[in-house]
Amino acid sequence: LEWMEVLHTAVHFLKQGDVVGLPTDTIYGIACLAQNTEAIKKIYEIKGRTESKPLAICVGSIQHIYKYCKVTVSDQLLRDLLPGPVTLVFERSATLNPDLNPFTPLVGVRIPDHAFMQMLAQKCEEPLALTSANLSSQSSTLTVDEFCNLWPQLAVVIDGGPIGDRMSPLCRLGSTVIDLATPGKYSIIRPGW
Repeated sequence: LEWMEVLHTAVHFLKQGDVVGLPTDTIYGIACLAQNTEAIKKIYEIKGRTESKPLAICVGSIQHIYKYCKVTVSDQLLRDLLPGPVTLVFERSATLNPDLNPFTPLVGVRIPDHAFMQMLAQKCEEPLALTSANLSSQSSTLTVDEFCNLWPQLAVVIDGGPIGDRMSPLCRLGSTVIDLATPGKYSIIRPGW
């Protein structure tokens, strides 16, 4: 399949409310449309994850962050950090689906440094809810085979080849999560690579 065909297939399934497996710049992930409450429920079921653990959102461009988050930092800082292996935590805006992480006023947002992921979010024209492609509490995955146990529950799995160095535990850390919700302050919630 051609790259654009793969992209259109992924968009089709996401818009249908399905969950897809895909590569990011750090680890493999599973994603659905963040504004689709039923699809969010599916992600939690697939991962066997408690619903009190938040999902991050992935957007295709810096402008979209302003739509779904209350940004507390300069546009230049956003552009310095993104795209990249970071998840920035801000207060959510009213535009974001209230059923996504209803237990917190905050949301983590990222733009992976991965052309496919950026195009996918742009083509969907809304944020993707994104989490690691693994059962909750198991290690992150760097190849599609490492999460083959999830394949039956995914509409499509996109193989972007191996990510990082499988022998290095650092490569399985995922993105660095930075809390920027309070103006003038920041804290690292989770170190990544």
